[in-house]
Amino acid sequence: MGFISDMKAKALGNEAENSVWSNDKTRPASNDPTFSIQPHPAKSNDPADLKGGNSYGSGAGMQAHNARGPHVPNQDLLNNLEQPLSREELRKRQAELNK
Repeated sequence: MGFISDMKAKALGNEAENSVWSNDKTRPASNDPTFSIQPHPAKSNDPADLKGGNSYGSGAGMQAHNARGPHVPNQDLLNNLEQPLSREELRKRQAELNK
């Protein structure tokens, strides 16, 4: 195709596009973008309304930040733990594994 054929195709394409949009009232008159504000999920100004549901802090990942502190096991659990191996026993075990 030549230059003139390309120009005719563009002109026909623009006319066809304009005819499609000519009856549509929702198309903006200019090429400027349009913006709108999305609604906020809160029904009131109280932050407690946002707790639960789809709010930012409701996911399981965010619940990890609500930890209270380190876990301290009770005495029964501590008494039932096995005794750690001595250095000599650990060296023997290491020698066995490195063979």
